[in-house]
Amino acid sequence: MTNAKAPLDAATTSWRHTPTKSLDVGDTTFVYRELGPRSETPLVLLHHFTAVLDDWDPRLVDGLAAHRHVIAFDNRGIGATGGKVPHTVAAMAADASSFIRTLGHEQVDLLGFSLGGAVAQEVTLTNPDLVRRLILTGTGHRGGGGLTRMPLIVGKAYLQAALTRRDPRYFLFFNRNTAGRRAATDYLTRLRERTADRDKPISHQARIAQLKAIREAGLGEPHDLSKITQPTLVANGDNDAMVATSQSRVLAERIPNAQLIIYPDSGHGGVFQHHQRFVPAVLKFLAS
Repeated sequence: MTNAKAPLDAATTSWRHTPTKSLDVGDTTFVYRELGPRSETPLVLLHHFTAVLDDWDPRLVDGLAAHRHVIAFDNRGIGATGGKVPHTVAAMAADASSFIRTLGHEQVDLLGFSLGGAVAQEVTLTNPDLVRRLILTGTGHRGGGGLTRMPLIVGKAYLQAALTRRDPRYFLFFNRNTAGRRAATDYLTRLRERTADRDKPISHQARIAQLKAIREAGLGEPHDLSKITQPTLVANGDNDAMVATSQSRVLAERIPNAQLIIYPDSGHGGVFQHHQRFVPAVLKFLAS
């Protein structure tokens, strides 16, 4: 692991070999990785429930980093970042905003997947000057009651995973058909490509805190999404078992300057299953 002052290695072209760096934000040390050409507005990635740095799909990151400066980090209490995970999405968003500003960026583009999408919305609403463009994938809106079912959905998947000796995402992210099983196998294989300098696994405290935050968001007062004036891209699979695809449609309807992409025959991990289509769509959106 290198410190925050280490320069970006111009020769680093793949997520597999990108070094892990650290940055002190107040009394907490955050870990992060960055790659791709330097730009005035980097793309910051916000990840899903239980995810650490090594859970970003290398094809997604490498595809984006071929044209954009990409930054991914472990938020408070996640992976190798210090502290404990807070119990609300609002607190997670405050930590993310502090990390971005401490890293020295006055404005960024945000890509949030699943729980990360909820955090991205909160960052945008509370720090509108910080966000230029917003990408929300596999995520829902505050007050979308279906989110309260997340512990049951996750619990069932973890039981299936234990009985079959598979990763829970095999059941949570992809359809249970031929195309979905193939996509799940390919995705999970890609996550194992990085063999050195891997992140610490998620802790039990982090899992429980994230579930509490998701439940609180599902039961909370809905945000006024009309206040998100940034250009926004919403994407999901057409059969999301974790966060109903209908919530993606609601996001696109309620955010004034939003466009929606729904990928066929795919679920929560639709942007990973269809990464060959999603990456060009994101790059076009960011450049438009």
